[in-house]
Amino acid sequence: MHSSPSGDGNGLPAVPAAYRGTEGSPGPVLFTLDVDGERFAIRRAGSGGTAYDWLSGPNEGYGFGSSGTPGRPVQEHREHIRVFLAMIDPDTGYIGDD
Repeated sequence: MHSSPSGDGNGLPAVPAAYRGTEGSPGPVLFTLDVDGERFAIRRAGSGGTAYDWLSGPNEGYGFGSSGTPGRPVQEHREHIRVFLAMIDPDTGYIGDD
């Protein structure tokens, strides 16, 4: 797994998930970002971190979360998204098994 690209010291990797519950679900879309031809919606996660929804991805509801707040600089969001995209298996659209 990759550690945090921002060097924030927590070393926690991005974790993909499709959230199916209602408690602690992410809030409304704060903004969207286009990164390397892919589109993501950025929302505040129920835990206070950030939820990234991969809008242009092949698997509906797929994305990842980060412990950092959505209020960080846009470049940090882009870095996290690029790390996530680098882990995606192009055949499945999901994070591949190494």
